Amino acid sequence: MLSFAVETDTLNRNIAKMTNSNNLKISVIVPVFNRPAEVEELLESMDQQTFRDFEVLIVEDGSSVKSESIIREFADKLNIRYFYKDNSGPGQSRNYGYERASGNYCIFLDSDCLLPPRYFETVYNALSGKYVDAFGGPDRAHENFTHLQKAINYSMTSFFTTGGIRGGGEKLDKFFPRSFNMGYSREVFEATRGFAKMRFGEDIDMSIRILKNGFKTRLIREAWVYHKRRTNFRQFYKQVFNSGIARINLYKKYPESLKTVHFAPALFTAGSMLLILFSVLLSPLFLLPFGFHILLLFLDATIKNKSISIGFLSIVTSYIQLFSYGMGFIKASWKRVILGKDEFSAFNKNFYK
Repeated sequence: MLSFAVETDTLNRNIAKMTNSNNLKISVIVPVFNRPAEVEELLESMDQQTFRDFEVLIVEDGSSVKSESIIREFADKLNIRYFYKDNSGPGQSRNYGYERASGNYCIFLDSDCLLPPRYFETVYNALSGKYVDAFGGPDRAHENFTHLQKAINYSMTSFFTTGGIRGGGEKLDKFFPRSFNMGYSREVFEATRGFAKMRFGEDIDMSIRILKNGFKTRLIREAWVYHKRRTNFRQFYKQVFNSGIARINLYKKYPESLKTVHFAPALFTAGSMLLILFSVLLSPLFLLPFGFHILLLFLDATIKNKSISIGFLSIVTSYIQLFSYGMGFIKASWKRVILGKDEFSAFNKNFYK
């Protein structure tokens, strides 16, 4: 009987996939917290899309600076709905939107994203041609971004930072989508019940559970977005520091998710401190590895962005990224693995205020 039930469930999923690929109805869900200016820019980019058959749900997550007036400006341009709810974090806000969406496939975007004109056309054609239960796309820096935003984007995507960990080399058939640019079907939502009650790392948690439930994921490289990320050094440090914490929180839930490569920023941080100490106590020659790495970052960022100033800024943002992720990873390892604290008591000030 159990075998029959499993086979029936698989058959139903296959039927659903064939039905959805031929009758794709897209809902776009955007959680928002005090970002009306970003929402306006995102909606403007949606209004310029070549493919228009989608609905938009803006979920205001307890903001004190609301986006409602911005949404009204687009009421005659887009099929758009607005919801306001108490603050519960981005993951729960995405679930709130999915429960009210009419589509059979939902795409999740962050409010600090901009879309190229053919984004939805690209996603629709990709899923219609080769349907998959969940997908994710990459990000780029828009030409109008500030030099600092371009430097941050470089740091988050570069081979010489943790960018190599984030997905550029991941297998196309086992991709872990990130919530700034991801989507999944109604069947996935019903099987997983959506995002977990995590304030950070909830997108990787979701991707892990999608795969554990037997669904397939896919990286659609052509479905990229412009992602602003943070606009100053302090915000960027905090964001990446929390990413380091989130990696250990994910390890506590899914021990198999922690790979050797995830230790790299923590090892870089600890190793850098030792090199600095040795340079003071023994010889300045111990600083040579820094010089070589800094030169690589500068040349690579300058060439890719065609800007010397972005090259210099990328040195700073790359070291902020490496050290903040490493420090978050080390702190979380101490509190959660060594001291055995739970997620809330260990990091309530980081995630739950």
